Amino acid sequence: LTYLFCHPKALMVCIAHQYLFLHPDFVFPGQNRLSLVSLKFFTRMTAIGATKKLALSFRKMREVPSERIVVVPPLLRKEVLETTPVNGDYLHGYLLNSGFSEEIRSWHKVHPNVALHIFWDKKEVRPEVKVDSFLSFHQLNDTLFIRYMAGAKAYATTAGFESVCEAMYLGKPLLMVPAHIEQDCNAYDAARGGAGIISDNFEVDRLLEFARSEYQPEENFRSWVRSCEWRLLNCIETAEGIGFINDYKLIYE
Repeated sequence: LTYLFCHPKALMVCIAHQYLFLHPDFVFPGQNRLSLVSLKFFTRMTAIGATKKLALSFRKMREVPSERIVVVPPLLRKEVLETTPVNGDYLHGYLLNSGFSEEIRSWHKVHPNVALHIFWDKKEVRPEVKVDSFLSFHQLNDTLFIRYMAGAKAYATTAGFESVCEAMYLGKPLLMVPAHIEQDCNAYDAARGGAGIISDNFEVDRLLEFARSEYQPEENFRSWVRSCEWRLLNCIETAEGIGFINDYKLIYE
C-alpha cells in the first residue's frame, strides 16, 4: 500500500516462490478457476510497485520482462548446502497439521519395524514423543530437522516449498500431501520433475515403493541451487537505478 499510494524513491525488489504463479509458462494442477484467480490476485497485490519480481523455482525458466519476472533458484540455508546426505534406514516427515499423526500411528501398527522420525508443530508436548523404538515425533528444530533429512531413506511432507527443495537437494524421494492451494501447486510442480508423488493422505507404502523403483534424482537441481548467490546479486545489480550492490554483498556474506 505504501508503494501504491506514496511512491517512495527507494526501489523495491520482491522475492518469493509465489511469483512463479504469475509466469505464463507455469503449469497449474487442476484447480477451481476462482481459487486460481484469487491466488494470482493476492500475489500481484504483494508486489505493487516492485522493480523486479524474483520467482524462486525448482528449475530454470525464461525471464518475462512484461511482468518484471526473473526466475531464480531456491534460497536454501547454508546448513543444507553444507550437509552430506547418506541413505539411512528410516523415513523422515513433517506434519503441518498434527492431526495427520493418527495416520502415521495407524500405518506404524501395520508396519512396526519401519523406523520413522516425524516432525510436527505441536507445542504442548515434549521435544520428542517416543511412541516406541521405531516411531518418534519431534518438535520443530532446525538443526535436528536437517540432520534427520540428510540421513533419511525418503521424506513425507505437506508440500511446503522450502522443505521440498531441501529434500530434492539432498536427493530424498518425496511423498507430498498438500494442505492448501499453494502446496497443491508446489507438489504438482515437483512431481512433474520426478521428485516425488502426491497423495491425499500419508500413504507411506507408496513412498517406499516409489523410492525403491521409480525415483530418479534431478541431476541439475544441485547446480541450479548453487548458482543462487550470483544470480540474485546480478538481478539486484541490474535493477534500474540500484547502486548498492557492494553493500548488499557485504550483508549477504
